[in-house]
Amino acid sequence: MDDERKDIENTNSSTVYYDSQEDKFIGGSPSIDNEKGEKKKSKRKRLLSYFAVALVASLIGGLMSSYIVPKYAYEGNGDTPKTEESYSTGKTYNINGDTGSIISLAAKKAMSSVVGITTVEVQRFGFMEQEVDGVGSGVIINSNGYILTNSHVIGDGQAKDITVLFENGDKKPGKVLWYDTTLDLAMVKVEATNLPVATLGDSDKLEVGETAIAIGNPLGLEFQRTVTSGIISGLHRSIRVDESTIIEDLIQTDASINPGNSGGPLLNSKGEVIGINTAKIKTAEGLGFSIPINMAKPIIDQVIEKGTYKTVFIGITGVDLELYERQLGVDLKADNGVVVLEVAPNSSASKAKLQNGDVITKIDDQDIANMNSLKKALYKYKKGDKAKLAIVRNGEKAKVDIEFNHLR
Repeated sequence: MDDERKDIENTNSSTVYYDSQEDKFIGGSPSIDNEKGEKKKSKRKRLLSYFAVALVASLIGGLMSSYIVPKYAYEGNGDTPKTEESYSTGKTYNINGDTGSIISLAAKKAMSSVVGITTVEVQRFGFMEQEVDGVGSGVIINSNGYILTNSHVIGDGQAKDITVLFENGDKKPGKVLWYDTTLDLAMVKVEATNLPVATLGDSDKLEVGETAIAIGNPLGLEFQRTVTSGIISGLHRSIRVDESTIIEDLIQTDASINPGNSGGPLLNSKGEVIGINTAKIKTAEGLGFSIPINMAKPIIDQVIEKGTYKTVFIGITGVDLELYERQLGVDLKADNGVVVLEVAPNSSASKAKLQNGDVITKIDDQDIANMNSLKKALYKYKKGDKAKLAIVRNGEKAKVDIEFNHLR
């Protein structure tokens, strides 16, 4: 009996017990009268009724939540989760009908469009020549075999053999259609159709702190299609890759980028390509860089249409303002830009009446800091496009109109 009783109250040295089998109070002090006993029964009934109400309310709440949550957490026909654009641990999202974490979904969407690129390059060491193997990555941007990668992945056009490796295990020889060492971009073509194509995003809309996902072949094909993630750490970065080349306007990310990742895509949370991975700082961790995809879009379109890309021609010989002023000890009253040393006859610059000594500081709304940035700015234009140049002439600011053409 003691095992079936609970001590619930101690009053005046007498103990009252509750018998769980008989469902009633027993024992107690002789001084407890009937009125007190009735109050205890009434109190117990009220407690039981409160418990019943709470139980019913919880059941109703559960039923309501099972209806309300799917209705407002899902959109469309009621069975498709809403797409989220930011990463959150433990949550699931939807991209193209697949459900999972934002990182896994974005990687899955782009994975089949990522390729490995192996090369054989002949390098000269003194009087000797040696074949050197290389490994990089690329991304399919057209189903008929057009692949975007880095210029340095294909040896800046000097690779002897190029092989493209696809997700399904196929291998095909690649041909370089176009490359540019200043941009560190290249287009490679394989003979194939119906290839899985990556979705290109809009790198002009990026903000610091957004999700960034890199896919590539770090350290070789043993770790091919490795996925790393992080955030957009910075925008409009410039890095010097050698004594004569500075790559500008790069995306900085802390998503791990290693040798072999070069040429692979940097993705946003939607699985769209926002950049082409190009370099990392070797002496620091979490400092990787990608070329904004919007820089490559006009090149992609023209290469697919015409088989190569021709940069428009401005028609000048120029030099960086800083170098010009330092060497000649003069002040041309401009903060940065390109000094015109010579204007080619019958060129776009000649028709725009540019003069020797003019300092080009802007093309439309884009600042021109040096010859590299001038060349880079011209990639946005096609033959026949017009622009407005901001210049400094004899210490005075001016603007001239120019129409671009190709170098004949």
